[in-house]
Amino acid sequence: MIGRMEGAGERGEFSLVYQRQVAPDGARLIGVETLLRWDCPHDGPVEPDHFIPLAERHQVIRPITRWVLDQAMAQMADLGDLAVGFNASALEFTDPAFVDEIAALIAARRFNPARLEIEVTETAILADAEVVHRNMDGLHALGVRIALDDFGAGYSSLNHLRRFPFDTLKIDKAFIDDCSHAPQSAALVHAVVGLGKALGMKVVAEGVETGNQMAFLSTSGVDAMQGYLFGKAIPAAEVKTSLTRS
Repeated sequence: MIGRMEGAGERGEFSLVYQRQVAPDGARLIGVETLLRWDCPHDGPVEPDHFIPLAERHQVIRPITRWVLDQAMAQMADLGDLAVGFNASALEFTDPAFVDEIAALIAARRFNPARLEIEVTETAILADAEVVHRNMDGLHALGVRIALDDFGAGYSSLNHLRRFPFDTLKIDKAFIDDCSHAPQSAALVHAVVGLGKALGMKVVAEGVETGNQMAFLSTSGVDAMQGYLFGKAIPAAEVKTSLTRS
């Protein structure tokens, strides 16, 4: 599968869809998260949860991420100031060449870097804190924002929020699932929102699936929400339609 994965973008096997990120009112589109899909001629559609870890393990993730960013910037170029998020792996955040490669792609597309937000999990920080911090500073110098993804899933250290310059804190779906009816979950969401705000971060709730969750989150202080309640991930053309209607 690794051999088939290499060059899949150039062969037209990769495609992008976008998960909408909406304002606290649940209606206004303010950003998108870029998601990669692979329709392999040999194996059919392959789940990202399967092929992305495989690409990371065999260290072929770099060209895939570069393809994703290049295509996302091309597809989102004419959508005003809509924020565009995309995921980077721990391997990339510990790569000394990472910032220069991102800068080159941005320059080639003449894309406004302030619209870009790179999402990363805490795994990256655990790998090589010094290089990660240097890369984060370099990305900020370009004007790119950085989000800590899946906060609350697995290992989460408050010290990381203090030490590293994140712009956005994304609350994991595990916290959101019961927030509208379980007092402990509600208290945790309020605590995370308060923490993020105190540290000057934008706070995003992930995995929103019900109207009750949205109602709770709308009053909890989050800056944005995303999840199936607002629709499945969609191609760029449909994002444009959504933006026109919002």
